[in-house]
Amino acid sequence: MRYQIVLRPEPEGGYTVFVPTLPGCITWGRTLRQARKMAADAIGGYIESLAKHGEPIPVDDDNLTANVEIELPSEYSRV
Repeated sequence: MRYQIVLRPEPEGGYTVFVPTLPGCITWGRTLRQARKMAADAIGGYIESLAKHGEPIPVDDDNLTANVEIELPSEYSRV
C-alpha cells in the first residue's frame, strides 16, 4: 500500500511527518531519511491496530493534493 505523507521542517531541527489519510498518525525524524522510515513504521503500526480492532483500512487512492495561496493582511508577518 502507498500513503502520502507531509514532511514539515521544524525550527529546532528534524521533520514532523503527518499522514493525512490516517488521522492522528504523526511522527518525527531527525533527517528526511529517518523521517520517512519513521513514517513507514507509524503507518504500519496504525494499520496493524485498525486490523486488530476490525476497523476498515483507509486507502489513499482517491486523494488529491493541492496548494492554496491566500493574501494575508499587511499587519500579519510571515513566520
